[in-house]
Amino acid sequence: MPNIIKIVTGNAHPLMAKEIADHLGLPVSTADVRKFSDGEIFVEMKENVRGADVYIIQPTCTPVNDHLMELVLMVDALRRASARRITAVVPYYGYARQDRKVAPRVPISAKVVAEMLMAVGVRRVLCMDLHAGQIQGFFNIPVDHLYAAPVLLRYIKANFKEVIMVSPDAGGVERTRAFAKRLNTGLAIIDKRRDRPNECEAMHVIGDVKGKTAILLDDMVDTAGTLCNGAATLLKNGAKEVHACCSHPVLSGPAVERLNASDIKSLVVTNTIPLKGAALECEKIKVLSVSSLLAEAIKRIHNEDSVSSLFV
Repeated sequence: MPNIIKIVTGNAHPLMAKEIADHLGLPVSTADVRKFSDGEIFVEMKENVRGADVYIIQPTCTPVNDHLMELVLMVDALRRASARRITAVVPYYGYARQDRKVAPRVPISAKVVAEMLMAVGVRRVLCMDLHAGQIQGFFNIPVDHLYAAPVLLRYIKANFKEVIMVSPDAGGVERTRAFAKRLNTGLAIIDKRRDRPNECEAMHVIGDVKGKTAILLDDMVDTAGTLCNGAATLLKNGAKEVHACCSHPVLSGPAVERLNASDIKSLVVTNTIPLKGAALECEKIKVLSVSSLLAEAIKRIHNEDSVSSLFV
């Protein structure tokens, strides 16, 4: 069988697919992915993929269900067209926050998505900065989990001095500690407490941020409430200025409005999710590309080389 790579994309992030293909010196394979008037999704591959190693670039971002359905139908079309191996490249994994039962009679939606992808014929998954690392275990196929850390660390080193890395909650301490270690700097944690239901959270800073540039680190920014409240708390505790770094710019609801009104000087994100609407015009948001990192991972997977060595 011909040992060739094909890059395919739906409508979630065609610009990222183009960037990845350019890094690999390949074209983006032609596919027709559109909606009928009743909302049903239609998929047709416009070129031969028989025996090819196919990589579908499709973050499952807003509208999540449309992009997830596009991905599922593209996989089925490729499998029926005799692709040798189909890899789902999902830089942002939708439903990742529903990774466990938090109440009786609720689904584990992240597991359901994994089952869907495996059922239609995905044989490998490539993703970035999963909200919960255990999602890798929801798949019975190889999962390559990449990190945006090298790109974000490079930016922090080049643009900030006298920094302290800050976790906006207890759950992000491990991630923030890893950044602080690489930067040879300090670590602080924001402790949020709510004594009674419907009362405002009391926020305390564990660690010394006085006179330092505080960098809030999270895996994603959704409505931006946590980051904006955290920034105000850090400034009250003596931080010189506050910046934020996140891998996935979900930016739903009032997020951009909150960012513009907040004390956060800048929000550094990656291009795992394309910015839209007001987010494109927000001067505080700086986007870093992880396309070259994904392209290198694709090349290594195809050549059966180590992917983990990218982060040594």
